[in-house]
Amino acid sequence: MGTDPVTLFLCGDVMLGRGVDQILPHPGDPTLREPYLRDARDYVEAAEAVGGPIPRPVPYAWPWGDALALLDRAAPDVRVLNLETSVTRSDDFAPGKEVHYRMDPANLPCLAEARPDVCALANNHVLDFGVRGLQETLAALADARLTAVGAGWDAQEARRPAVVEVGGDRRVLVFSFGTASSGISWTWAAADAVPGVDFVSEASSADAAAVVDRVRRAKQPGDIVVASVHWGSNWGYRIPREQVRFAHALIDGGVDVVHGHSSHHPRPVEVYRGRIILYGCGDFIDDYEGITGHEQYRDDLRLLYFVSVDPGSGELADAWAAPVQTRQLRLRHASAEDAQYLRDVLDRVSHGFGVRVDPGPDGTLVLRPARNRA
Repeated sequence: MGTDPVTLFLCGDVMLGRGVDQILPHPGDPTLREPYLRDARDYVEAAEAVGGPIPRPVPYAWPWGDALALLDRAAPDVRVLNLETSVTRSDDFAPGKEVHYRMDPANLPCLAEARPDVCALANNHVLDFGVRGLQETLAALADARLTAVGAGWDAQEARRPAVVEVGGDRRVLVFSFGTASSGISWTWAAADAVPGVDFVSEASSADAAAVVDRVRRAKQPGDIVVASVHWGSNWGYRIPREQVRFAHALIDGGVDVVHGHSSHHPRPVEVYRGRIILYGCGDFIDDYEGITGHEQYRDDLRLLYFVSVDPGSGELADAWAAPVQTRQLRLRHASAEDAQYLRDVLDRVSHGFGVRVDPGPDGTLVLRPARNRA
């Protein structure tokens, strides 16, 4: 069995629907049922108002921008992202929701540009267009040979981890599940013969124990386990105690990396028992450019996280992040000033979790334990 560290690429919410879908080669129906906007193209106009004209249609690689070169240069062994949109032409708008995301299945080559190994689906937008929309999403991803996890045609499939073989003798197991705190309705939970997501009603000890039981049954010696969890509110840096307890319980039970997402901006990082917890990776690709109201969080700044794990012990070997900024619905290298801003914020909010954030080469951020934690 290989002993070199396994490097994972992790990022937050990849939302290729709505405005992003409209600039791609095969825009779907732009109809919205939001309180203030009724056409997805209005989000493109809002982005153009602050960033400048966006050519249409753009190449499939456009939304990823400079992130693709960063990915190729880092050459991670496994790429994991949270795909937070339905891939469907369904018009079954989920009732009781103000925001619905869908991308046309013909635009899936855009997702494929990033060559994801695993697409986590247990989030609060994958059923925006009902069960029919989820079924079409699952079928479209399967046809494109893109691995989905966290949602399925029934509970057994939704709970089954994705397995990625690395180098022929190592495995990375990815579990995807979502909590009520991120806005996922309990009615979206997969059940026997019922399509849906792997839903966790609350981040309690009982829920953690149920996940840990699944991890222990699936994990083999030398496996690296990632828990990709959609949880928490959209804004703010405070991490509720129940989330901390839940993350610790997962690691105590055999999880090696906690990949948290749902927040619109990066949240604290913790190293607990030698394993990393990303409480919130923040948005990655979306159509929020031009939307105002929370400018203090600088949600235009995004991070690519790279986490290296020792396959023998499961402990963290190295972790760093590359800052980018969205402009014209496209990711671009962040300026030195913006990279410093992200470093300062992450260092400050992660200090209480025993992590310091140092400047790295080429504007990267290095995530290091500041002290040993039991």
